[in-house]
Amino acid sequence: MPNSKPNPKPNKLPDKKSMPQPSRYQMIDLLRGIAILMMFSYHFSFDLHYYGFIVQDFYNSAFWVYYRSLIVSLFLLLVGVSLHLATAKGIKTASYFRRLGLLLFFAGLVSITTYLQFAERMIFFGILHFIAVASILALAFTRFYWFNLITGIAMIVLALSVQHVFFDQPLLQWFGLMTHKPLTEDYVPLLPWFGVVLIGLFLGKFIYQNNSMPLFQNWHSHHIAVRTLTFAGRHSLLIYMLHQPVFMGLLYIPYKIIH
Repeated sequence: MPNSKPNPKPNKLPDKKSMPQPSRYQMIDLLRGIAILMMFSYHFSFDLHYYGFIVQDFYNSAFWVYYRSLIVSLFLLLVGVSLHLATAKGIKTASYFRRLGLLLFFAGLVSITTYLQFAERMIFFGILHFIAVASILALAFTRFYWFNLITGIAMIVLALSVQHVFFDQPLLQWFGLMTHKPLTEDYVPLLPWFGVVLIGLFLGKFIYQNNSMPLFQNWHSHHIAVRTLTFAGRHSLLIYMLHQPVFMGLLYIPYKIIH
């Protein structure tokens, strides 16, 4: 006799949008880890110069100026991408304010320590100061898409094209558009760098919300080098704060032996 029970329906594949998303994407942590490795090479070279082991012009040499710009650009693009991922399903207030508090605390610590070390070349608006401010301002842009790309590019073009003595005033130097770089060891003004963050916001939505680049979403590796870099990427803030005291301390020993 024929089976009177209906054939079971085949299992329906889950919709990509309904599938749970990972809390972290390895590709993002890997890229941040690569940026940290590049930062290590820059700062260790700077420290070698500081102690007199090598002679380099970190303020005027095209290589070092562009290399630093590349490192900062990669970090800030990832700030924008990460901000999209953190706010795509609504901002988690507790974690947001906890990280913002850490950024403000460490930014203040950097200003104090560099004042003690470099005096007039202290860091008053470096990368941590900038990321703290950008993390607040960028919340108003998280819902935009193409507008962020266009506005980000416009900010970069504006900063590269316009400089005015009005912005040379001490209270406005954080904004950018100065006619000269101020005396400071790390300077990341709002313009043009907020434009890079906005482009990162655009890329975050382009890649992860629109499923435009599956490699960034699905790629995963257990290679020891990848795992090491992604570990660094997950703990970038702590590593940023610790690496320079470690480098300076290690180089101080041979410096004292030689001198």
